[in-house]
Amino acid sequence: MTSTSWRGFVPTPDRESKLLMTDHHPSDQAALRGEPSYVWRSGQERRLQMIARWAALKDARILEAGCGLGAYSSQFRRRYSPSVEAFDVELERVKAASAETPHALVAAAEALPYRNGLFDTILSNEVIEHVVDDRAAAREMVRTLKPGGRIVLFCPNRWYPVEQHGHYWKGTYHFGNTPLINYLPDRWRNKLAPHVRTYSARAVRGLFDGLPVRIVYHTRIFGGYDNIVYRHPRLGRALRAALYVAEHTPLRVLGLSHLLIIEKMG
Repeated sequence: MTSTSWRGFVPTPDRESKLLMTDHHPSDQAALRGEPSYVWRSGQERRLQMIARWAALKDARILEAGCGLGAYSSQFRRRYSPSVEAFDVELERVKAASAETPHALVAAAEALPYRNGLFDTILSNEVIEHVVDDRAAAREMVRTLKPGGRIVLFCPNRWYPVEQHGHYWKGTYHFGNTPLINYLPDRWRNKLAPHVRTYSARAVRGLFDGLPVRIVYHTRIFGGYDNIVYRHPRLGRALRAALYVAEHTPLRVLGLSHLLIIEKMG
């Protein structure tokens, strides 16, 4: 299956078993933008439940900031609210997302085309590491959030043992997982992975320094590992269960992603 066969696909739970990404080839935006969610699987469902736990969704005005193909905005509209907006910087991805989120726009995270105080909830799912100016993106999310509204932010953890966005070597981009890159000093790490940021706990919280917000909750989580479960069901399920337990221990420092809940002050 080639990358072009994914264009225009809207993720739906009932097609999960047929469209697992075991044969997926990287898109031509993989190096700069990462790969969006192409199918709805247990990992995405688990994140949706985390979002629902920490932020208003029922009949809320929701923004998916950096929507990719619209996986989460689609689920928000189906399950919770008709008032869902979404944007992405890539036109082709916005076209796909607009099939189920009609108001999806092409926009940059650093200059959002929405008025002040519009949204009850903003989701930024593995996006802020790709933008040109992450602090400006944080300011824009806060600006467009209502007082009392919440941002749910997922982004890469610096201490996860594997860099999932690929790496550059001698000027050539190599897609896929690369171990231990993020454990290197910045001057070496940023030569191998100049296309994507990764965050320590202090760094991700620091994006919101000086803004009228409070940190409601911050932890690190592991992924869904659905491809491993698909290929090796018993091993994959055992691994996933063990890592979910580890989220409640000091081993969460090695988690895949930060989960940060930010509330705008009144």
